Amino acid sequence: MMGNTMMSKTRSNLSRGLAALTLVAACATPALATGTRACAPREVVVERLASSYGESRQSIGLGSNNSLMEVFASDESGSWTITVTSAQGITCLIASGQAFETLLEALPSSDKDA
Repeated sequence: MMGNTMMSKTRSNLSRGLAALTLVAACATPALATGTRACAPREVVVERLASSYGESRQSIGLGSNNSLMEVFASDESGSWTITVTSAQGITCLIASGQAFETLLEALPSSDKDA
């Protein structure tokens, strides 16, 4: 039973990570084009998200060039932030918003008869 719970959590994290990576791809280009990126050393960003917004890391994913995509969120306020950290340890804010929810969606059936 515990294995099923862990698989559900892994699937949930994967789903959120993939959704976040899609959002990063959609949002990063305009921010990079305008030069309005908010970046700082990772430890500074993580501390600020925790102390100012009550956000903690909810999911992670690896991107190109060894970059690390992270989704931070607060269960209490529903605020969320997506960050990307370079291999050099500099973290940039990519997107943020409200109404964060954790989803436990199952993968579609692979039954080919349906």
